[in-house]
Amino acid sequence: MLPFDPARYTLVAMGCWLVALLLFVPAKRHRTVRLAAHLAYVAGIVMLALLCGLLWRAMGRAPLRTLGETRLWYGLFLPAIGYAVYLRWGYRWMLYYAALVAGVFLTINIVNPYNYDRDLMPALQSPWFVPHVIVYIFAYALLAASAIVAVKGLVVHYARGERLRELHLADNLVYIGFGFLSLGLLFGALWGKEAWGHYWTWDPKETWAFLTWIVYLVYMHHRLHRPQQVLPSLWVLSLAFVILLMCWFGVNYLPSAATSVHTYTQ
Repeated sequence: MLPFDPARYTLVAMGCWLVALLLFVPAKRHRTVRLAAHLAYVAGIVMLALLCGLLWRAMGRAPLRTLGETRLWYGLFLPAIGYAVYLRWGYRWMLYYAALVAGVFLTINIVNPYNYDRDLMPALQSPWFVPHVIVYIFAYALLAASAIVAVKGLVVHYARGERLRELHLADNLVYIGFGFLSLGLLFGALWGKEAWGHYWTWDPKETWAFLTWIVYLVYMHHRLHRPQQVLPSLWVLSLAFVILLMCWFGVNYLPSAATSVHTYTQ
């Protein structure tokens, strides 16, 4: 039993984001309102970071074992990335998207609370466990931000017949996300060698992770060699995110997952 209620911290964080998003509407005309909006948005991120730290301390392990715990980190990283994008490029709509998606994931945790178990199975008691999962979740958050750019581009193209202006944003997010995705694969291979004696076993989770990596690599190569062909790039980027979600969630529902060494993510 935890000495605090994680749902309270989560609700406070979501409340801060809601206040911030409401304040960002008139923020252009009022400097004080703009400052309050920034402070509220950052306060929500800090609140979730505090929750992750408190959970880590209370359980004596990193809260990264279950899907619910990874959703918590995803809810932390995505708004932080959205805020960084806003500060760098000024795309305010990214703030709304990041907070909305993070809110959905965090709401799932509130509606379906789970037990915070202190124990870790032997395979997870590895120095590679924490960096592997954290870099993967951070990569997923970055690539989720690039996915909304792709969806926006498809809507703009088919609904208005216009060309997306923010494709450079998707490129930058994919480049950084792909780097973290590659680190995740590398850390996972080293972890697998230590835990099970093999760097790679073509486990269902490993296979889908490799497929995710390949599709984002295809996107980058297409952007490099066919920079003018925007529409195919948008479709590849959208498909890549669907495969990413399959790797993160969907693979657990495949029949082959019953014998997977990654069933601890259930």
